[in-house]
Amino acid sequence: MTYLNNTSKVKTNKIRVGRGIGSGKGKTSGRGIKGQKSRSGVAIKSFEGGQMPLYRRLPKRGFNSIKKIKIAKINLKNIQKIIENKKINSETIINLNFLKKEKIIHKKYKQYKILGSGEIKDKFNFEADFISKSAKAKLEKSGSKVTLKKAN
Repeated sequence: MTYLNNTSKVKTNKIRVGRGIGSGKGKTSGRGIKGQKSRSGVAIKSFEGGQMPLYRRLPKRGFNSIKKIKIAKINLKNIQKIIENKKINSETIINLNFLKKEKIIHKKYKQYKILGSGEIKDKFNFEADFISKSAKAKLEKSGSKVTLKKAN
């Protein structure tokens, strides 16, 4: 064993099971005596002794589409925060690629929606897939231009 300043343990030795009764984990290797769980290759996760398992007793609910497109949502207050922190110039078009490049939204998103919580103080060009009514009104009030992409 290695110690650091004799106060905290850095590394502990691996327990070698089945190496004699003197080791503390010998003979049955900590598995008890006999029975299904003492044997190798056994996995009894949801087995309930022959009773119908809970996951099969409950009805199936809902549907998850594999084609569903995840839409990133971003509020005006978050965009304003980015503008204040990063000092973005007014010629920059704020679109999906820009937000991904600045690591504001995750790269897995294919579309994004602007939501209306907060205020935008400066004039900017936005390119979004969707926009809420309140966000559109606030952006038009600030003099910003919003371009909506056509849905696929």
